[in-house]
Amino acid sequence: MANTYDENIREALIKLLLDELRQSHEVTGHPARIISELGISHGAFRIDIVTVNSCVHGYEIKSDADTLVRLPEQAKAYSQVFDKLTLVVGEKHIINAMSIIPDWWGVKLAKIHTDSSTILLSDIRTALDNKSQDILSVAHLLWRQEALDILESNNAANGVKSKRREFIYERLVSAIDFIDIQKAVREKLFTRQDLRADRQLLQYGD
Repeated sequence: MANTYDENIREALIKLLLDELRQSHEVTGHPARIISELGISHGAFRIDIVTVNSCVHGYEIKSDADTLVRLPEQAKAYSQVFDKLTLVVGEKHIINAMSIIPDWWGVKLAKIHTDSSTILLSDIRTALDNKSQDILSVAHLLWRQEALDILESNNAANGVKSKRREFIYERLVSAIDFIDIQKAVREKLFTRQDLRADRQLLQYGD
């Protein structure tokens, strides 16, 4: 069995997601975006791929060449933040990895086609809606100024404009309901332009 690697799984996954987002756009008209290496918890973790359209869906890659050492803490952190999550995993780790992640995570199996050496991705389990999101962790997907902008648009920024970001996020979750915070996060992630080259955004739709 030939080993899969992060780079070739990532390439195949982005191609697949672009095709899916294109088809979804044709049906719903909603634009979508793919973000590579999105930081959460202010950089404590970086999830491999995120799609942003009607929900924020995170994809974590574990190739045959990777280990699962960090997966338990990654799964816990990601489960506090994203609307949906999918693990994309090589055959070597499929059984152990599925014993680590929650049952509502989706799972895609990554295998190398023996004839063409290309990556084949197959669905093992479909991702379900996350019922365990933490509102403060979701709010932390926003940059400090983005969170302030939301507070100001809701006339709720008085007293926190010059304070540390922790106070800003706490005000945000106390002043804005969860559904509106989720919507604001999607909008900010979709329109965010100031990203490093290694976190380039791919976009489909106007």
